[in-house]
Amino acid sequence: MAVDCGPQQHTAASRQDEHVTEVAETKQKRIARRQIDKFEVRRTELAVATLNTLADLGYARTSLREIAQNSEFSHGVLHYYFADKQDLIVQAVRQYEAVCVTRYDELVANATSADELRDGFVARFFATLKTDAPLHRLWYDLRNQSLFDESFRQEVVEIDQRREEMIWRVIIRCAELAGVGTAMSSAVAYAMIDGIFQRGLSHALSGLDDEVARLEAEMPGVLALLLARS
Repeated sequence: MAVDCGPQQHTAASRQDEHVTEVAETKQKRIARRQIDKFEVRRTELAVATLNTLADLGYARTSLREIAQNSEFSHGVLHYYFADKQDLIVQAVRQYEAVCVTRYDELVANATSADELRDGFVARFFATLKTDAPLHRLWYDLRNQSLFDESFRQEVVEIDQRREEMIWRVIIRCAELAGVGTAMSSAVAYAMIDGIFQRGLSHALSGLDDEVARLEAEMPGVLALLLARS
């Protein structure tokens, strides 16, 4: 004789099936998320590891095959994690800039006077220009290329915005310590400072140390122009 389980037993069984399904779906999502996370971590590792090669070769002369030939990674590995050289370069520059945009934060936090912050900023500004010249060159190369290739223009705009904010934190703190306001907008201040940096980088790469020294000597006066008169 057939056994009637009744509506309550049917409901309980249905709820149990739903629970099992939810658990299975949650587990699958977690596994998928871990796989995505591992993939992104590996992309970051490869981008950082190939950064110096990218900086040496530049955008125009770079391909995944060229990068593979000048690094410890095979072309197949790079091609698996990156669609093309553009994908790799953008990832590499993004990782480098994520560190670079905090380079002055310690100075901003610890300075007790406007003069101390100004002098510390100028010293670090020109030190990184010299020590990390190839990496900065890669950034400007990418930014120039974005004028012609809009596919990664948004990435460049976002990185440029973070660089502007980095400079503006210094200017704002200088103004606070000096007890004055700012004389220009963050956009104009960044355009001035970035222009000096790019000019200095060009001189440094060309071995024109005297020209770099001249820019460094005049930099405090430029910073003074960005502050309102007391």
